[in-house]
Amino acid sequence: MPDKDKLVIFDTTLRDGEQSPGASMTKDEKIRIAKALETMKVDVIEAGFPIASPGDFESVQAVAKVIKDSTVCGLARALDKDIERAGEALKPAASSRIHTFIATSPIHMQQKLRMEPDAVLEQAVRAVKQAGQYTDNIEFSPEDAGRSETDFLCRVIEAVIDAGATTINIPDTVGYNIPHQFGELIKTLIERIPNSDKAIFSVHCHNDLGLAVGNSLAAVLNGARQVECTINGLGERAGNAALEEVVMAVRTRQDIFPCDTTLDTTQIMRCSRLVSGITGFPVQPNKAIVGANAFAHESGIHQDGVLKSRETYEIMRAQDVGWSANRIVLGKHSGRNAFKTRLKELNIELATEQELNEAFARFKDLADKKHEIYDEDLQALVADTNWSLENEHYRLVSLRVCSETGETPHANIVLDVGGKECKADADGGGPVDAAFRAIEAIVNSETRLQLYSVNNITSGTDAQGEVTVRLEKAGRIVNGQGADTDIVIASANAYINALNKLIAPEQRAHPQRGDV
Repeated sequence: MPDKDKLVIFDTTLRDGEQSPGASMTKDEKIRIAKALETMKVDVIEAGFPIASPGDFESVQAVAKVIKDSTVCGLARALDKDIERAGEALKPAASSRIHTFIATSPIHMQQKLRMEPDAVLEQAVRAVKQAGQYTDNIEFSPEDAGRSETDFLCRVIEAVIDAGATTINIPDTVGYNIPHQFGELIKTLIERIPNSDKAIFSVHCHNDLGLAVGNSLAAVLNGARQVECTINGLGERAGNAALEEVVMAVRTRQDIFPCDTTLDTTQIMRCSRLVSGITGFPVQPNKAIVGANAFAHESGIHQDGVLKSRETYEIMRAQDVGWSANRIVLGKHSGRNAFKTRLKELNIELATEQELNEAFARFKDLADKKHEIYDEDLQALVADTNWSLENEHYRLVSLRVCSETGETPHANIVLDVGGKECKADADGGGPVDAAFRAIEAIVNSETRLQLYSVNNITSGTDAQGEVTVRLEKAGRIVNGQGADTDIVIASANAYINALNKLIAPEQRAHPQRGDV
């Protein structure tokens, strides 16, 4: 990009994305996503919030150890203990960044922090200086900048740049801004702050009004040169700016944007599917860039136009973001070596021989039911294998469901509970409801079902159904997933998967304590 500025892409899927209720990730899952982001050439990977929990500290440390080509970042409030913890977690990183923040809006300072503006400024400067003991790559965020007073923002930002901050991130924490207003704010800050040329200005926008991408792009047009975003727009509440939308908007409209990213956009689809599979958050069909209908044409007029010239109705090539026809890779006659090789090609690593054996056994079972095995099937299969081996207190042994017109659906189930087989049966409003009631007759979990979602992994009547179940108990929310060609079995496995997560050691806390 000799004539273009570089737009830095800061991915916070592993931190802000994980704050979506039920989206907690294990350490191994975080590593898998981080490696996929690195392959896509993401500039900065925010790996987590080390002070949040021991599990989050270990995850950030583990990501820092394996990522070599991207900068690994840890989040820290403007507190000594947070910054110390982040610095310790990031020690193994080839390139590290500490991202520290404190709220600057009147409502946050008065109602949350109970601090006067001068004290907030002093603490911000102190935090940045302390972060400088661990790295020279320091990012500072004035939380809720979108509702902060401009004069005070200028004071704080000028002071933290003098203290050593190299990136200034302006968050629209609650998704309150609209594009022209937010773009003007970025322009004003860059023009008014005397030392603004000594830092890169960044933005982090939430999608509460559906404007996260619009606000981010408006900021870029007004001088921001880093955008914080997540794969699939994942994030707490309505989510964050979607990485794939920001990147492809900038790439497609080079006639407008004076900058571009250096991402390998052909990796976008792979990352999208990986994050969706791990978190259990399916991508809606009409989602821009990565939705199943993003490059589909139903209208006869559109189909005719595309056949004559793709550019009539497509502004970008599907191949440029990693779309291609589903590739049939394996079948029931495929051997262990072919299976292992394809997993390696998909950048799926199984840590132990036991995991490989278990995954291969599941593959053979699937191949007996489904003639053609696609990459998406393998990704779902491996995700299921990892959780089964790590946290399988409850395991489905057998399930029989009767559903007949005019009759009440009935389920008979056998579960392995800590090595002991338990049986139960129950009626329900439908076969899935009956299966869930039968499970509960055994486990009596006292959970509340918040979400039940079904998504086909591939096309065809023999496709695996992927079911997501969200359970809540005592304020803790988890997502469970199950995949099978039989949707009732997939549903039962998803419910059991969620139950196993509830009793497993908690991977991270979700205190929602301070976010940018």
